[in-house]
Amino acid sequence: MNLSWRIGDVTVTRIVELETTGGTRFLLPQATPDEIRNIGWLSPHFADEAGKLKMSIHALVIDTPTLRVVVDACIGNDKTGRRVPSWNQRQGCFLDDLEGAGFTRDSVDIVLCTHLHVDHVGWNTMLENGKWVPTFPRARYLFGRVEFDFWRNHETDAQASAVLADSVQPIFDAGLADLIEANHRLCDELVLEPTPGHTPGHVSLRIRSRGEEALVTGDFLHHPCQMHHPHWSSTADTHPEQAEQTRKTMLAALVQRDVLVIGTHFAAPTAGYVVQEGATFRFEPVPADKNHAR
Repeated sequence: MNLSWRIGDVTVTRIVELETTGGTRFLLPQATPDEIRNIGWLSPHFADEAGKLKMSIHALVIDTPTLRVVVDACIGNDKTGRRVPSWNQRQGCFLDDLEGAGFTRDSVDIVLCTHLHVDHVGWNTMLENGKWVPTFPRARYLFGRVEFDFWRNHETDAQASAVLADSVQPIFDAGLADLIEANHRLCDELVLEPTPGHTPGHVSLRIRSRGEEALVTGDFLHHPCQMHHPHWSSTADTHPEQAEQTRKTMLAALVQRDVLVIGTHFAAPTAGYVVQEGATFRFEPVPADKNHAR
């Protein structure tokens, strides 16, 4: 089910590519079943009764009065060289689901990648007659300058090379790429916010409209359990200490204000509010009747 939320004049819609329960210990090794069961508020939405994490890979389509933006382009079909076996040569129905929700490929104005990891850039491109071509042919694709330079100049592993080759470089070849700064403003309602640590140029997206506010996390938080344990860094964090500090800083700020937090990998209901709980934090999901299924 696709969920959507309104923030003033802005609508955010979740389009799911893949959902999973369990199999995430490679990402958050400290999140053992015993530890997760001890965080009672995670069940039933974000963990099952056995203490296995529930997670999602999804894109967010953001409609403002002037722009349609796709944030984070998931894994993609037909890709190779991915470390997670089930992410290789996928033949999923993401594009059909996107169009079924009312979003044609040529209606997208901007594609924003919060960072350049494999599960955030895949649908930047699609395979057409043996060639990788932009999935959204009318869009400008926004890549952080710091992020792009890091992966181009400092990462030599096989997966990173494959990701750049099939999901990033074809966008530059097509003349659709823009390198941007970490505080870039997309329009009156949308502005980037630097949240480094997971990767050097990682950004989140702040939405403000008619006095209402939301934050699309990207991967400075992979799962709500990191609100209870901000020191739990992902194995995918480039700089774990910086990632931890970013989480603590962002959570402390979010708890002070009425900001709807939309998690890039949070299972349904995906959005909610950060609440102080003693010396740490918990996630209070938006009740289902406040979400609008498309």
